[in-house]
Amino acid sequence: MKVEKSRLGEVYYYPLSQLQEIGFEIEKYPYSIKILIENVLRNIDGERITEEDLETIAGWKTGKDFAFIPTRVIMQDYTGVPLLVDLAAMRSELERRGKDPSRVNPKIPSDLIIDHSVQVDYFGTEYSLQMNMRLEFERNKERYQFLKWAQGEFSNLRIVPPGNGIIHQVNLEFLSKVIDVREHEGKITAFPEIVIGTDSHTTMADGIGVLAWGVGGLEAEAVMLGEPYFMSVPEVIGVKLIGEVREGVTPTDVVLYITEKLRRKGVVGKFVEFFGPALSNLSVPDRATIGNMSPEYGATVGYFPIDENTLSYLKGTGRDEKIVEEYTKAQGLFYSVEPKYSDVIEINLSDVEPSLAGPRNPDELVPLKKMPEIKVGNRKGKRVSDGSVVIASITSCTNTSNPTVMLGAGILARKAVARGLRSMNYVKTSMAPGSPIVVKYLNEAGLTPYLEALGFHVVGFGCTTCIGNAGPLPNEIENDLKQGIEGYAVISGNRNFEGRINPLLKGTYLASPILVVAYALAGRINIDFEREPLALDPNGNPVYLRDVWPTTKEISTYMNLALNPEYYKEKKDKIFTGDGNWESLKIEGGLTYSWDEKSTYIVEPPWFREVYEFKPIRNARILLVLGDKVTTDHISPAGPIAKDSDAGRYLESKGVKEFNTYGARRGNHEIMLRGGFANPKVKNLMIDREGGYTVHYPDKTVDTIYNVAMRYKNEGVPVVIFAGKQYGSGSSRDWAAKVTYLLGVRAVIAESFERIHRSNLVAMGVIPIEANWKDIDLNGNELVSIELDEIKPRTTVTITITGEKTRTIKGLARIDIGREVEYIKHGNILNYVFNKFL
Repeated sequence: MKVEKSRLGEVYYYPLSQLQEIGFEIEKYPYSIKILIENVLRNIDGERITEEDLETIAGWKTGKDFAFIPTRVIMQDYTGVPLLVDLAAMRSELERRGKDPSRVNPKIPSDLIIDHSVQVDYFGTEYSLQMNMRLEFERNKERYQFLKWAQGEFSNLRIVPPGNGIIHQVNLEFLSKVIDVREHEGKITAFPEIVIGTDSHTTMADGIGVLAWGVGGLEAEAVMLGEPYFMSVPEVIGVKLIGEVREGVTPTDVVLYITEKLRRKGVVGKFVEFFGPALSNLSVPDRATIGNMSPEYGATVGYFPIDENTLSYLKGTGRDEKIVEEYTKAQGLFYSVEPKYSDVIEINLSDVEPSLAGPRNPDELVPLKKMPEIKVGNRKGKRVSDGSVVIASITSCTNTSNPTVMLGAGILARKAVARGLRSMNYVKTSMAPGSPIVVKYLNEAGLTPYLEALGFHVVGFGCTTCIGNAGPLPNEIENDLKQGIEGYAVISGNRNFEGRINPLLKGTYLASPILVVAYALAGRINIDFEREPLALDPNGNPVYLRDVWPTTKEISTYMNLALNPEYYKEKKDKIFTGDGNWESLKIEGGLTYSWDEKSTYIVEPPWFREVYEFKPIRNARILLVLGDKVTTDHISPAGPIAKDSDAGRYLESKGVKEFNTYGARRGNHEIMLRGGFANPKVKNLMIDREGGYTVHYPDKTVDTIYNVAMRYKNEGVPVVIFAGKQYGSGSSRDWAAKVTYLLGVRAVIAESFERIHRSNLVAMGVIPIEANWKDIDLNGNELVSIELDEIKPRTTVTITITGEKTRTIKGLARIDIGREVEYIKHGNILNYVFNKFL
């Protein structure tokens, strides 16, 4: 078809009405689908994007594949560094082969925000922020030098230096335009943003009306290098919001309630779009909190259509809302009518009550009134007892920049201090706001001194505790936990998987920042807030949670401070400017990076050095047999590197004394390889022992997973993994797939896969196979062969398992779309893209 452009004032746009005129009933579609349609309509070129792609998405043909061009890629440093290392390695290999390395560049705008590096080493003091940032630069100098080189040498790449906030809040407050305006085919053109990110919580931008979601770093890398993004047309589940939030219920309670409801309903791999009469009662920060948690309820996106609240937020954060209003109303993207959805779920906000989630998963909702029922022992250590809260952290992108809960935490702190209360002295307290703007409005409200009086000093502007950078606990407390005392954390984050926050903890509960402060005061996880006091004041009088809880009226008094356009305009001008530490970094290299052989942070990866040939899977050994809900934290941990681990021993052999974290060392494949499945909470059902261990057959030697995998690789023996439901849930961590590939794993046979990890496995040439294998009663000593003679999307395969007797089962190869077949044939997506350069 001939695609028409129209004028909207001084800019052009591609009207969707031209598709309605030829029979597509687009006006009835969900808003998120309309945005995808516009993208395909605008980018048809007959090669990357075809008329078939347009017919597929304009017809909303769910389940069929189509391609589109994202408008922007966003990364944080933990996932972004390995991606840029791959690009640098491509340049180096092209140069070695006599090709032009400058051809390797992001083809679309790409942003990287450095926010995952800072650890909470110092806390509870006014110098915590300064000292943590100093340590951050000392630990990560090599990584930052590499990023600064990348900033200068790659076009279309912007880097936000440390100390400017958490990726998703920076995206929400400063980087997102909602409606972008730039040159397209020689004309200044307006169009909706579609952002893909290498962090699963990229969905936070859905709260501002930007269609955004997390993808594997490998997929993002291909898109950056000019590949379209391929996906199946999604079902869209409409979530109808009705009712009003009751007094005492926070936005965090709302999102935890929605997370539990939608996870139970089953929305994995689907779009979720919110609508209904209660929509107008939710501010953009509240919506962003809900959108942020999309990975926790399993949806690809949790999208909020653009409406008056969106425009108010844009205006309040110093941005031009006029083009957004004009464009969306012209295109039928401004929220007005109820679309036709694949299915509708109704959620009554008046049913929400104060809650937490835990102790191991974000969808394990526990009403606050049920927390006293948590079973704890009665043992006492030198500093803490069973049930003690040893970490209370206001952390993560989800809540730390929602003014309602941050102001609420400050008000509770003020009331508690007025009553003479203090946090328990064994609780490690910290506050890492998602944005420096938070500090501005807390200061303006006069609430900062009260938070600091309870130990909630600002420790950094980054993910900190939520990503696993809680830092060390005091020695006496660590010793108590190592002796078996059951300690807990209460954090305002979005992730609480086993071993993530601190491997010594019994469990972690997610809660609002307000409740985080309350638990710091109480100091134990099973307190009955209704019947028991938080503490006694200096005169022996009980002070209950209800005595210090902030009211909606009290919070609303300060809400105007949180949307002061001047704050945002002032900060926006400096968002890409680093402090003196950043500016003084010296960089080396030109078109290609100067790889330092002595570096233990940035090492050239091996992806492009070998010629790949696809081989059938015959007589593979079983590396691991795992249960349900194995997360990417289990597969590739982000937290501290233990001295007695394979990675720790490797670093020690290099003379390294400061091990740092796996997350910080993602630019070094040697460390990440040795960290594969090294989480101490991994439960391999082949052996009666927790942690990263397995059995080598046929000699039955028990050793670390790394050592056993390397033995099999040297013997030329392929390996496979068996796992249960929701394999690969959690963070969109491409290293969880990369390390699987480096360990020699050819296939993962699981009952079900989480969306992003499935695509990451395929992108690394590892075949994800869905199969019900639990009735086989595996011992782990069997040989496995997989019949996969013809590779095509969603093929049924035969798995032959040979032990004392031979059994066969059927499985579904989750190579979901046509382009993924090419990734498998080339060995991985990296080789596929690299071969195009050749």
